[in-house]
Amino acid sequence: MGVDIAVKTLTIDSFKITLQIWILGTELSFKFIFPAFTRGAAGGIFMYDITKYSSLRNIEDWLGAFKESLSDDKKEIPILMVGGKLDLSKKRMISRRSAKKISKKYKFFKYFECSSKTGKNVDKMFEFLTRTIMKFEGYA
Repeated sequence: MGVDIAVKTLTIDSFKITLQIWILGTELSFKFIFPAFTRGAAGGIFMYDITKYSSLRNIEDWLGAFKESLSDDKKEIPILMVGGKLDLSKKRMISRRSAKKISKKYKFFKYFECSSKTGKNVDKMFEFLTRTIMKFEGYA
């Protein structure tokens, strides 16, 4: 169906936090079910592939659909832009500079690059997002 769910546990400032991460496919055919999976979100990550221009093709549509689907009481939540596959930086097609420009244009809270394969910056990204969510929710 284009959806995977992962769980990540963090300890931040003596709070034990369990993140439920919904990984949604970006096939346009899944766009109609998108709101059902994003309605209660406290934060978001827009991830693209640094080796493929096409992974940024529909950023405006997906970001708009995500924001439209948020609950009325949570219309403003932290959303990160993340360049994935940092381990393939020799095959990079989208420069860090260009990505940061796009991140700024669409008002993402922060820009990260990471590698799921090596783990580089993955914990850093989730910790930043979690701390930001905690601030939004009044816990920090």
